[in-house]
Amino acid sequence: MLKKFYFILFSVLVAFGLNACATVKLTHGGEKARVLSAGEVANCQKRGATTVKVKPTLMTVPRQPTVIAKELQILARNSSVNMGGDTVTAISKIDNGQQTFAVYRCIP
Repeated sequence: MLKKFYFILFSVLVAFGLNACATVKLTHGGEKARVLSAGEVANCQKRGATTVKVKPTLMTVPRQPTVIAKELQILARNSSVNMGGDTVTAISKIDNGQQTFAVYRCIP
C-alpha cells in the first residue's frame, strides 16, 4: 500500500515538474515576430490567420494555463513567418489547448 502511494506521489511530482518546461521552441524566423494587441496592429497589413494547438494535459494532469498560453504564442510566431507576417494577435480565447491568431505584416 505504501509503495503505491509513493508511486502516485512520484508520478504527480514528475508531471508537475515537466509541466513547468516549455516543450515548444521559437524558430529563428519566429524570434523576429511579435505578439501585439488588436489595437496595436491598426496600421498593419493582415496576412491571414493561423490556428495553433498544444496538449492541455500531461499524463491526465491539467497543464498550467500560463505555460499553454506561452507555447501557443510561440507556435503562432513561428507560423507567422510562413505567411509573410511579423506580428500576431490573438483573435480567440484558448479552448482545449487551441487558439487562433491573426497574422500581420507591420512595416515600420
